Amino acid sequence: MKKVMLKHWVGILGLLTIYSCTSTSQEGGHLYTNALVNESSPYLLQHAHNPVNWNPWGEAALAKAKEEDKLLVISVGYAACHWCHVMEHESFEDTLVARIMNEHFVSIKVDREERPDVDDVYMAACQLATEQGCGWPLNAIALPDGRPIWAGTYFPRKQWVEILEYFVKEKEENGAKMEDYAANLTKTINAVSALAPVGQMPELKPENADNFAQSMLLGLDAERGGRKGSPKFPMPDIFSWLQEYAFFTGNEEARGVWKTTLDQLAAGGINDQLGGGFARYSTDDKWLVPHFEKMLYDNAQLVSLFSDAFAETGTPRYKEVVEETLTFIERELMDKQGVFYSSLDADSEGEEGKFYVWTTQEIDSLLSPASAELVKKHYRFTERGNWEEEMNIMHYDPVAAPLSAEELSTLKAAKSLLLQARAQRVRPGLDDKVLTAWNGLMIKGYADAAAALQSEDYLKKAITAADFIDTKMKRKDGGLWRNYKDGKSSINAFLDDYALTSQAYLRLYELTFDESWLRKAEQLTTYALEHFSNPESDLLFYTSDLDPPLITRRTEIKDNVIAGSNSAFAQVLWQLGLFLDREDFSEQSQKMLAAVLASPEAIQTPSFYASWGELMLKMVYPPYEVAIVGEGWQSLNHELQASYLPNALFLGGTDEGSLALLENKAVEGETFIYVCRNKICKLPVQTAEDAKALMD
Repeated sequence: MKKVMLKHWVGILGLLTIYSCTSTSQEGGHLYTNALVNESSPYLLQHAHNPVNWNPWGEAALAKAKEEDKLLVISVGYAACHWCHVMEHESFEDTLVARIMNEHFVSIKVDREERPDVDDVYMAACQLATEQGCGWPLNAIALPDGRPIWAGTYFPRKQWVEILEYFVKEKEENGAKMEDYAANLTKTINAVSALAPVGQMPELKPENADNFAQSMLLGLDAERGGRKGSPKFPMPDIFSWLQEYAFFTGNEEARGVWKTTLDQLAAGGINDQLGGGFARYSTDDKWLVPHFEKMLYDNAQLVSLFSDAFAETGTPRYKEVVEETLTFIERELMDKQGVFYSSLDADSEGEEGKFYVWTTQEIDSLLSPASAELVKKHYRFTERGNWEEEMNIMHYDPVAAPLSAEELSTLKAAKSLLLQARAQRVRPGLDDKVLTAWNGLMIKGYADAAAALQSEDYLKKAITAADFIDTKMKRKDGGLWRNYKDGKSSINAFLDDYALTSQAYLRLYELTFDESWLRKAEQLTTYALEHFSNPESDLLFYTSDLDPPLITRRTEIKDNVIAGSNSAFAQVLWQLGLFLDREDFSEQSQKMLAAVLASPEAIQTPSFYASWGELMLKMVYPPYEVAIVGEGWQSLNHELQASYLPNALFLGGTDEGSLALLENKAVEGETFIYVCRNKICKLPVQTAEDAKALMD
């Protein structure tokens, strides 16, 4: 779609220039306090003592803007965002900037992780209204009713002041023109997320998946993995799709890019080689220099990705990555109640990455000469530093000759000493809010790790977190809350919360055969269909009909770093349809996929439709229903699921339970495995190997 341009408005901005700054602090009491002081979001609280009179998003702020006839400044970010901190220090802590904003605007701060619906609206406005890059912090100028007239990202103080002064003048001189532009931009934002129903799903064939793969591979980096160019984001759904596609087709190109990506991720600076856990992305094309913030959602999905990789290949390094990442999660992001916090900041002491990097002199001072030399050689240190200011980021060559047993032992001891030393440094800030959707991803990550590594401990941790969501983050009406902090929830859940939580529950059912997880997923799915459905589309809205309306009610279609809410929900419908024999769920899932595949963009840019692609594979290559019934189900189930079997759904238990697919399958005193497809079963077997042979 052709972009709507604000040529005469963006002309004042020029090229973005990045300036460094240091954080400032106020000893003793605070000089300023604004309305954010009563919020629970760590990001909003970071701004509670700015001289800017910030307001939280809500009807009160919009009413204030209308009453005072002021434009809105809507500034969106998140706690781990480096450039959000920079702009705060440069502009929002500055009294001159604050005077302009307070006199002429009503200013609203938004935590994009708590309010992705608000972020989505103004990010769409940014992408339509400017040729500059869009990211966070996201800063929008809007009319008092919230309709955007312009949006951009980080700006140094001087440019931000120019932008503010420009719109103050523009409002005085061209108010009617701003009204017209806001109306047109809002209309365009509405149109971007609309897909009409297409009716019955056409028959999908292997060539549909092949065409999808060919387009996908064109944009991927066969040498270094990931997408071509920089920055490089892990994008777990893309590589999960490639693994699954290669499994079904034997396509070596897909398998090669998938394996290269995992090997490079494991070896790169984006992976904290010392303490475990992945940063959000790499700023270069070699996975070396991370943007050092660590997000729960990245690590959750990468645990699933590396668990599946270990299950298929048995590669020891993939198992190590899973274990190291979960060790990081438990040390840094796990609440004492067993749920998971949102993120760690990129910065400490006002510097990005300071907590994680080393000089060669520091290594020499902490380790014996032999250990120091091994660490510096293996992790590719240089005297001048492999990053900046003589600093080194730990990474290794994934194709180098393997270390000997003695070297591995020495390296392990050295890393333990370095980790102890690093723990004495000033730590990055923690965003300790709990988000339902992200916890759903992490619960599934633990469950996937439990299956691949055959770990009862990981499974117990997944169940503990899932129980918390079910008891502490469920509303009285059966819906979910989005957030939880300090014993309180305040935001109604969005579609991704329902979809990703349901996915986690379904995975727990497959591992435990406890039907209560199926019923919980069914209840959440039914609730979401009631409150998120769009009468004019087969896709669902991102926001509930119980929420106060924004300027537009958007539909999330694309997949990104996290699977889009509609694609994740469509997969839930598909899986529940099979487990529960719910034809209505199955048909809805097919209609949703049909609507998306009817759009040429899904084939032209498949990397933004990878989760939809996974659903397509399930329809092209229908799965086996693997029913395990009898007293010995647990050991057989664990043995089967330690293998990578994307062509199977697992169900069963000691007895037949209540599922139609299990009827007449119990034999007293015996445990049988039934391998079925479309409810037609082959002769039962009693070993995992025999069952896998029936799925070839």
